[in-house]
Amino acid sequence: GGTTHAGRRVPKHRGLLFAGRETQVWFSTDDGDSWQSLRQNMPASSIRDLVVHDDDVIAATHGRGFWILDDIEPLRQIRGRIAETTLFKPQRAVRIRWNKNTDTPLPPDEPMGQNPPDGAVIDYYLPTAAGTVTLEIRDAAGAVIRRYASTDPAPAPKDEGNIPWWWIRPLKSLSTTTGMHRFTWDMHYPPAPGSRNAYPIAATPHDTAPAPTSPWVMPGTYTVALIANGKTYTQPLMVEMDPRVKTSAADLQQQFALSKEMYDDIAQLEEISDRVRAFRAQMRAATASAGISALRKQASELAGASAEEDDEAPPAAAPDHETLSSLTQSLRAVLRLLQESDEAPTTQVAAAVEDRRRAVAEILGRAQTFETAARAAKLPPAAKGASAIKPQ
Repeated sequence: GGTTHAGRRVPKHRGLLFAGRETQVWFSTDDGDSWQSLRQNMPASSIRDLVVHDDDVIAATHGRGFWILDDIEPLRQIRGRIAETTLFKPQRAVRIRWNKNTDTPLPPDEPMGQNPPDGAVIDYYLPTAAGTVTLEIRDAAGAVIRRYASTDPAPAPKDEGNIPWWWIRPLKSLSTTTGMHRFTWDMHYPPAPGSRNAYPIAATPHDTAPAPTSPWVMPGTYTVALIANGKTYTQPLMVEMDPRVKTSAADLQQQFALSKEMYDDIAQLEEISDRVRAFRAQMRAATASAGISALRKQASELAGASAEEDDEAPPAAAPDHETLSSLTQSLRAVLRLLQESDEAPTTQVAAAVEDRRRAVAEILGRAQTFETAARAAKLPPAAKGASAIKPQ
């Protein structure tokens, strides 16, 4: 009984239609025999024109500007009513550095549009509520490079240093409720262990993501796996490079390989640091002796000074040795240099990676010597509330 102002057919999919009417957008997957609402978060407004552009639908409204629905790929794949859990085949994901604004953020009351999802868009449908939902991103060899779960903690944003809470993008967990759901993967490996959130000055109110602390994945084919109600559903995902980047695939591969070395070394050193902290807690519970004093000195030279971990003034590390803390910080710095642009690593940065890898090999040897001695000392359990070393 209403007025239809615009109707559009999707070129890539026979039967998929969109209609702009007086209060909202409607869509049909069966050439107009039946229609469903596509209002989503739009206000009730007269839709005066529609454009289907690649994988997006743009709606021009009467007096309320333009609205864009990003990625209509799931609508192309719907065949009638969905009766079972479905992982839709994702559209291609383009690896783009989204934030090019280096200025200070706009005030929160400044009218502004909303940017498209900054990553690979993954859509899934649950016919009934699921107990737990898990999403895995696997590389060409089948290795899991990123895993999300509905049980992941998602605390509300809070002030972080001089960053106000309302700058920060809330963490999102996978939904387990009935219906359609959308999730975005940022095309990075998991954040480097032990890293702290750092935010760009060019903030978007309520949607500022922390700066990445892990490498971009390489362009190529990946597998998305959805695990729900004991079943696994998979779809291929193609990651493509920003078409404006002219860096060769070989140079991008070199950048990734060096970055992955720094990333893996950070994870390894963080694990060792955790074990050293646990040993220190056990040493504090041990009866004082020359052997315990020697172990304490060795731990301080290895990990660095920490008043919380040692009640004695720890000696400074030998000048020709690095500590776990200082070495990890330098690895993070080199990783940031490698990942700051889509370019081949410079000769200087490549040399820095080689130097840091030698330092890692040296400190791993010292760590192994310390841990062997600490285990041989048969240290007592740590005091209640302190970290305890886990058996290997």
